[in-house]
Amino acid sequence: MRLKYNSPIILTYSLICIIVLGLGWLTDGASTSRFFVLFFTSFNDPLLYLRIFTHIFGHADWAHFVGNMTMLLLVGPLVEEKYGRNSLVRMILLTTFVGAIVHLLTSNAGALGASGIIFMLVLLASFSNSEKGDLPLTFVLVSIFFLGREVFNAFTIDDNVSRIGHIVGGTLGALLGFLHLSRR
Repeated sequence: MRLKYNSPIILTYSLICIIVLGLGWLTDGASTSRFFVLFFTSFNDPLLYLRIFTHIFGHADWAHFVGNMTMLLLVGPLVEEKYGRNSLVRMILLTTFVGAIVHLLTSNAGALGASGIIFMLVLLASFSNSEKGDLPLTFVLVSIFFLGREVFNAFTIDDNVSRIGHIVGGTLGALLGFLHLSRR
């Protein structure tokens, strides 16, 4: 038996995240806050445009990283196999960009982490064995549990979690899942 790099997009993404986490540890958080935390500075700041895409690689600490990577590594390979590598990269980029823009328009707090991507993957995974014309019950339940919880928490919990990132990621995952089903 040999180890296989079975999910290149998800595994490479995870590897980049752990490198960024290590860099943050080595620089006492300076590299993370400078390059991997999304926050509005100025339209003239070139790092703003970089962070729109790089914030998905940063994590606040080891617990944040492990929580995100656990879900990513559970759901991501299934989605990568089902939708294909190129489609997955496009979906990740779309979710990252839309999530960043919505975050910048609605929040003054910094954003970092893979949660929006994870929510997109979870909703996409709920469509994994569906047929055209069917509304998967798994999708309905995941929407209620994952997205419903985030909408509720957005109004009841005041913490540093980007609920809007979760909601945007899940919503895009749902839309992308429906689009994929309609093309079958």
